[in-house]
Amino acid sequence: MKKKILALLLAALMVMGLAACGGNESNTPADPAPSADPAAPADSNEPAGEIYKVGICQLAPHPALDAATEGFVDALNELLPGQVKIDPQNAAGDTPTCATIINGFVSGGVDLIMANATAPLQAAASATADIPVLGTSITEYGVALGIEGFTGTVGSNVSGTSDLAPLDQQAEMIKEWYPDAKTVGLIYCSAEPNSQYQVDNVQSYLEGMGYACTQYPFSDTNDMASVVQNAADNSDVLYVPTDNTAANNTGIIDNICRGVKPVFAGEEGICGGCGVATLSISYYDIGYKTGEMAADILANGADISAMAIEYAPQFVKKYNPATCEALGLTAPEGYEAIVAE
Repeated sequence: MKKKILALLLAALMVMGLAACGGNESNTPADPAPSADPAAPADSNEPAGEIYKVGICQLAPHPALDAATEGFVDALNELLPGQVKIDPQNAAGDTPTCATIINGFVSGGVDLIMANATAPLQAAASATADIPVLGTSITEYGVALGIEGFTGTVGSNVSGTSDLAPLDQQAEMIKEWYPDAKTVGLIYCSAEPNSQYQVDNVQSYLEGMGYACTQYPFSDTNDMASVVQNAADNSDVLYVPTDNTAANNTGIIDNICRGVKPVFAGEEGICGGCGVATLSISYYDIGYKTGEMAADILANGADISAMAIEYAPQFVKKYNPATCEALGLTAPEGYEAIVAE
């Protein structure tokens, strides 16, 4: 009896063992899937790293500001490829619209604001003390932000790049072309504090050279033509600083002065529209530098409050061939021709 029970137990154990072996074989894949690389992104189309939101407020559509924005965007796309969502907005020359655009960026929670020109910078500095604000195409940050004794670093959530070319060299340029002139008219928009800063300094340098200078401010495009005509009637030479209103309306100046009075400009865009010569910077380059600063803040956590204002690395003497021909002028040596687009 005992032998019969033992035999039954052994038989049962053999059946269970075969069942177990059969179950393992049916549940094991013939070709195991390769293990995933833990370093590989889940979706190759998704960019690696955080996505940053950047708002751009540009004051007006004209070549200098357009070039600065282009340089800024190119720098961010090259340094943080696929990681930046950029919202470019243009105020079409209207200062109140700058505030509307900036407030939209703040309420939308952007990670950084780029302010292209003085009015957007002032709007951004007023709208937020927390979001990093980088300016470009700003002549003098102390003047733009009302900082007494400005030493080159704002020290808050604001920094950026300047479009200021050496004003003493701009004055010397007028002396180089017109050493025998007696009077210089300085044309600028009174609503732009950086324009006032430039003409005050250029006037000081010119008066030191023996010129008699008169400032001719216009309030906006409504009185611009009459002011320019008055300046042309009463001056031997005219000077226009890096003024956004003038840059956006060079046709008004050119219609009055072409072939009649020489105009020297603070930047290439204005000179190309109505001027004789300029000491030029590259707005694309300062925009690109601003983009580099932005990438450092966004990706590396750089402290904007410690960032000094950056300036153009080089300045180039340029002349407008068409305007010179209309006035019968030959450019001195060392000047490059502005190529018409």
